[in-house]
Order: sequence, then structure tokens, then C-alpha cells
Amino acid sequence: MLIDVPSKAHARALAFWEIALQARARQGSTNPEYHVLDGPASRDRVLVQDVGESAARFHIDIETDDVSAEVARLTDAGAVEVGRHSFLSPWPHGRRFHAERIDHYVVMQDPVGLVFCVVPAESEDFNEHAKTVD
Repeated sequence: MLIDVPSKAHARALAFWEIALQARARQGSTNPEYHVLDGPASRDRVLVQDVGESAARFHIDIETDDVSAEVARLTDAGAVEVGRHSFLSPWPHGRRFHAERIDHYVVMQDPVGLVFCVVPAESEDFNEHAKTVD
């Protein structure tokens, strides 16, 4: 789960979510616009992201071992690609489940306009929770 927050409200939102989830914020060393909330009272990893001038919102990342195929599958289901973004960190940081180099992630919108990202898998438990898509 990512909590996207405009720059001007980032510190206030970060402090709130630390309290709300009883977590400790840790700024990303490679991607400083992210703060990982360590030890949250939550079922999943939670990050607070500085999104500049964009509106505040929640979004999810869909991890996959094939970004292109997943984007195509979700487009067929009614999603729209908003943009592709390059990672700031060099390969292979975090992209351990890919057979080939991948240096980007894709921002999409679902059929009602909610934003989500399709990202190369990096969670330690990806293989445990991944589902095969036909």
C-alpha cells in the first residue's frame, strides 16, 4: 500500500500515519521520495510517497515477473496506461525475479480512474503469493 501525498503536506501526513499505524518512518536511501513505515499495524508493507503537486490518494502496486504482459492483461480488462517511469536506482536493485533487465514501471488507471502501478516484483515473498495468469 502506498499513501501518495503532495509535498506541502508530506511531513504532516507522514507523522499521522506513523501514529495511526504505530510505525517508524524510514526514508528510502535510493528513492528519498519514499518513506517506509517499519513495523506497521497493517497486513502489508506501507509507504508514504511524496508526489509533488499531485493530489493525495492511496494506490497499490501490482508486482509481476512480466511487466509488459501484465500491462497488456490489465489494458484488456479496461485499465488505461498513464505513463512509464524509469527507476532512479541501477539494475538489479529490487528486480530480482526478472530474467531480463527491466528499468521501468507503469502507472495505470482502472476503469473508474483510480491510479495503480505495475512494477517488477521485488517483495521477498513474491513467489509465495504470486498467482499464475493464463
